[in-house]
Amino acid sequence: MKKVTQRTCLAAACAALLCGPGRLAAAPEEAVPAKMVPVVRVNATNQAWDFFHPWAKHAPYSHRGLGAVIANGEVLVTAELVANSNYLELERAETGEKVPATVVVVDYEADLALLKPQDDKFLKGITPLILTDASVGDHIAIWQLESTGALLATDALLTTVQVARYPEEDVALLDYNLTTSLQYRDGSFTVPIVKGGKLAGLLLRYDTRTQDADAIPAPVIEHFLHDAAEKTYGGFPKAGLLFASARDPQLRRYANIPAMVPGGVYVTHVERESAAEEAGIKEGDILLELAGRSVDQDGNYTDPRHGKLSLINLISLQTAGSKVPVKLLRNGKALDVDITLRHKAVESYVIPPYVIDKAPSYYVLGGLVLQELSRQYLKEWGGDWQKKAPERMVYYDHYQSDLFHGERKRLVILSQVLPTTDTIGYEDLGSLVVTKINDVPLTSFADVPRALEHPVNGFHKIEFEENPNVIYLDAQQVSDHLEDLKKTYGLPDISRTE
Repeated sequence: MKKVTQRTCLAAACAALLCGPGRLAAAPEEAVPAKMVPVVRVNATNQAWDFFHPWAKHAPYSHRGLGAVIANGEVLVTAELVANSNYLELERAETGEKVPATVVVVDYEADLALLKPQDDKFLKGITPLILTDASVGDHIAIWQLESTGALLATDALLTTVQVARYPEEDVALLDYNLTTSLQYRDGSFTVPIVKGGKLAGLLLRYDTRTQDADAIPAPVIEHFLHDAAEKTYGGFPKAGLLFASARDPQLRRYANIPAMVPGGVYVTHVERESAAEEAGIKEGDILLELAGRSVDQDGNYTDPRHGKLSLINLISLQTAGSKVPVKLLRNGKALDVDITLRHKAVESYVIPPYVIDKAPSYYVLGGLVLQELSRQYLKEWGGDWQKKAPERMVYYDHYQSDLFHGERKRLVILSQVLPTTDTIGYEDLGSLVVTKINDVPLTSFADVPRALEHPVNGFHKIEFEENPNVIYLDAQQVSDHLEDLKKTYGLPDISRTE
């Protein structure tokens, strides 16, 4: 469903338009005086943690984008702009005046964040944008800023409204697909999309080759802002089920779907401990209706504004905690259930899909680097991490909802071995799941320091899921060499367990 397989920084993408061998013609553009601009520049200094060396950070880098000024003196941007930020500031387009900013709410799954200037008077005089939806065929404007602070509006055609994958790949939400030709402008990492002077979305990604753009649409932004106004941010809920098309006549006969029933999709998987499982939905059920909307054989319902959309949209735009009626067929018999939708918090994953704005936990034991397995760690292999990262770890990440449940809260891995006098013979080990330390089963990383308090007959005994099944380190020797280890590898500390 995703139009661009790799997330593209818009500023770099627009630069490629100017520098590439086949320069694209500019789309219709219109400059607007800076004093009328309801946007501000957002300058971010970011520094992500290095999950290959979890005691250290990558080199800092800078992002510059545009924030949409909205009600309550807040500024809306993409979450990626502020991820792992050390410093944020807002800059008035017409004056260049700058002020530090703080993150009020951030949702990395929806790729949205709210900022607030530290000076409440900073946005005085700027009329905030209000939200509006758009429809296929609408011409809408993509806003950028000239170096003078004047607003540049580039025409874009809304070609498709669909459910598509967002940067955090476990998440599929409503998406605008646009056709446009963007030119390079400094500070275009976050770009508002406007229809009739109202905010219709934020640019999510842009493909320089096809001139296709994807945008976070107004309904997703509206859901985010509604939740952000609550005491506790609810997020976008999931049902925890997968489904397949039920177009095949043989499948319909197998599933006992009566001939007079035109729609329905075949439930292929129900995630453990999910909202769908709690509602009693089972694999093999035929899902006919959700939230009062009929579902066709491809899993779509008819939206009054956008036409055919995936039933995923009916789920994700509900409020977390809401109860939604579902009509099913099971073995040819009608069944009505209610599903109480909820957001799946990143903390509830055995292998978290992202670890952002938070330092990774680790423990260096005599040279053995122990840490939690997360997708952030796997992404250190680059954009093609699903092919380049250790195959077993990718498998665990993909199928974690089936493989791990009950007491298992996190996977502890031996990610690598730093050569020391304590690890002779173990230097080639890495990417191994640690099951026990000193006979203590590991259900989360919090078990590691507790297990290390009680060596077995003077040795630390580390057991793995695969070969080698067990290795030993002399506990006293590890303790004696601690300061040498820290000095040799420049470790600020041998552990971070919170």
